[in-house]
Amino acid sequence: MRSVRSGLRWRLTAWVAGVMIVSAAAVFVVVYNNTGSQLRGQIDRDLGGDTAQLAQAVRAARDRSANRILAAADRYIRSQPYSASSTILFAALPGAPIASNHPEVFGSPLDPADTAADQGREVAAARKLLVPHRGFFTQRVPDIGSVRILERTVNVGTATIFIGAGEPLALVERAEHSIARAFLLAGVIALAIVLVASYLAGAHVSAPLRRMAAVATRVDAGDLAPRMDVPTSSADEVRVLGDAFNHMLDRLSQAFATQREFIADASHELRTPLTVIRGQLEVLATEEHPTTLEIRRVEHVVQAEIARLSRLVDDVLVLARAESQDFLRTERVDIPSFVTELWDGLRGTAERRFELGPLPDGTLEADPDRLAQALRNLAGNAIEHTREGSGLVRLEVARIGADMVRFTVVDDGPGIPESERERVFERFHRVDHAHTRARDGVGLGLAIVRAIAEAHDGEVRVAEPLQGESARIELTLPGFSPR
Repeated sequence: MRSVRSGLRWRLTAWVAGVMIVSAAAVFVVVYNNTGSQLRGQIDRDLGGDTAQLAQAVRAARDRSANRILAAADRYIRSQPYSASSTILFAALPGAPIASNHPEVFGSPLDPADTAADQGREVAAARKLLVPHRGFFTQRVPDIGSVRILERTVNVGTATIFIGAGEPLALVERAEHSIARAFLLAGVIALAIVLVASYLAGAHVSAPLRRMAAVATRVDAGDLAPRMDVPTSSADEVRVLGDAFNHMLDRLSQAFATQREFIADASHELRTPLTVIRGQLEVLATEEHPTTLEIRRVEHVVQAEIARLSRLVDDVLVLARAESQDFLRTERVDIPSFVTELWDGLRGTAERRFELGPLPDGTLEADPDRLAQALRNLAGNAIEHTREGSGLVRLEVARIGADMVRFTVVDDGPGIPESERERVFERFHRVDHAHTRARDGVGLGLAIVRAIAEAHDGEVRVAEPLQGESARIELTLPGFSPR
C-alpha cells in the first residue's frame, strides 16, 4: 500500500515535470533561434542597403584617379556617424590606407594605453578584416565583440575598390540573453507550480487506489465484508473502477460461501457411505466364523457404497472442471443421428415407456460428450422418479428462434413442487419425501446439467408440465444451424 500511496504521486509528478521541461526547452529553442534569425536577417538587410549606398557614392567619382575615388569614399564614410550600435563603413584599395569611420577597428592607430597583448590581438583581428572575403561573414572585433560584415567589390573605371559595412551583434546577443533570462525565470516559477499541482493531482487520482489497497489488505487478511465507498461525485473512471472492485468482492464472497457449502455438503455425502462400509466391516469382524451368505451380503453392500462414492467423486470433478477453459470441446453435432443413437442406448437401461418426438434436421455447435452427459442425467432423473414398466420418459427436441434448440425431458412421476423448481439445480439438493419425489442419489445430477448448459451459454429450467405430465425439464442451447 505504501508504494501505491507514494510511488504513483511521485511518478506522475516526475512525468509531468519531465514533459513540461522538454516542452519548455523546445519552445525556448524555437523562440531563441527565431529571434536571433530575425534580428540577424534585419542586420543583413541593413548592411545590404549601406553597402549599396556606399557603392553608389564611389561610382559617382567615375573618370577620376584611384586616389580621388578613395578620397570620395572616405568623405562619404566620415559623414556617417559611428557608435557601438551603429554601422561600420570602410573602403580599401590595394596599397593604399583603408578609409573607415572607425579606423581603430583596422588597427590604426593603436591605443597606447592598451597592453602589448591587447595591441597584438587588435593587430591580428585587423589583419583578418583586411583579407577580402566577399559576402557576409562574422568577425570578432576587440572592444566591440561580434560584428556582422558584408564585403563587395566595385569597379570604377580601371580601378577595383573593396567596400564593406559591418554592424555589431551586441543587440542580437542582448535580445537572446534577455529571452534566456525570461525563460529561465518563468520556467522555474512554472515548474514549481506544475510540480505542486501534479503532486496534488496525483494524490487525488491515487486516493481510490489507496482505498482499494486498504480494502484488499483487509480481504487478504480474511475479511470479505469491506467494500469501496465510491462517492457519486467521483469521475466516471473512478466510479467504474470502484463498482467493478466491489462486484469482484461480491463474486469472491459468494464463491467462498458456495465453496464452503459445497465442501460441507460433499463431506456429509462422503461420510454416509464410509460409515456404512465401516459398520458392515465391523459387523463382519464380530463374527468368528461368518457364513458365505453373510460375506456376500457385506460384499454387496460395500460394493454398492463404493460405486456411490465413485459416482460422487466423478460428479464433483465434473463440477470442479466446469469453471475451467477446457471444459468444453465443441464441434458440429448432427442432431438426428446424435439424439437417436443416445436415446436408443437409454432404452436398454430401464424398463420404461421411452418416447422420442420429431427431431429438427440440422446441426448444433456443442460438446457431444457433455451434451450426452446432460441428456443422460435428465433422462436418469426421469427414470428414477417413474414407475418401472409403465412409467413415461419422453424426449422432445424443437428448434426455437433462429439458432436455438430446446431439449425437453418429460416424465409422469410424482412431479416437482413449484417451490422446488429452482432449487433442484443446486448442488446436493434433493426433493424430500414429503414433497412426493423420491430421495435418492447425491443431488449433483441436475447441478451438472446446469453447469453444462451455462458452459454452452444456454439455460436449463423446470417448465410447467402439460396435461398428462408430472415433470418437464427444458435444456435450451444456442448454435443450431438448419441443414
